[in-house]
Amino acid sequence: MTDRLYNEGLSKGRQEADQLLAKARQEAQAIVAQAREEAESIRAAAEKQAAETRTMVEGDLKMASTQAVSALRQQVENMVITKAVANPVGAALSDSSFVQELIATVVKAFNAANPDGVGLDVILPESKQNALEQAFTNEAVKNLSKGIEVKNVKGLANGFRIGPRDGGYQLSFTGDDFTDLIGEYLRPATKKILFGK
Repeated sequence: MTDRLYNEGLSKGRQEADQLLAKARQEAQAIVAQAREEAESIRAAAEKQAAETRTMVEGDLKMASTQAVSALRQQVENMVITKAVANPVGAALSDSSFVQELIATVVKAFNAANPDGVGLDVILPESKQNALEQAFTNEAVKNLSKGIEVKNVKGLANGFRIGPRDGGYQLSFTGDDFTDLIGEYLRPATKKILFGK
């Protein structure tokens, strides 16, 4: 009887142990399966994020490289145009008689519609004050305007600025203005020569 009780107890204990072990194995398999699912989900999310980041970085790099090439082309264009235009413009605006004729033409254009003339302010480079004084003593210029007030400034390298005395605007005829204006006309041809476009 003792053996029987012992065997029944042992049998029952084994059975419970087997059930517990089977349950533990099932739970372990479920935990492992869930961990694999989570790992796969994390891996898929990381791959998606990496692909999105790669696409974004590639787009940014492409845009930055396009902008860099465009900026470099623009700088080369500007250097070529400035080199081609700056010296001739500077030479022309250094010629006092040319500047005097230009001032007379501009003054005449200001007064074309007004028979009484318009009072004008003319701003000249301080360095050209003596050379251009003759332009304002010229009878033709005196007759075109009610009065021209000449102002000399240090910051102006060459050329001049002109505007109505009572108005709030000025027209600028400096070397930089002429270089920019002529450069705009040369830009398409320069671009075609340099870049074939």
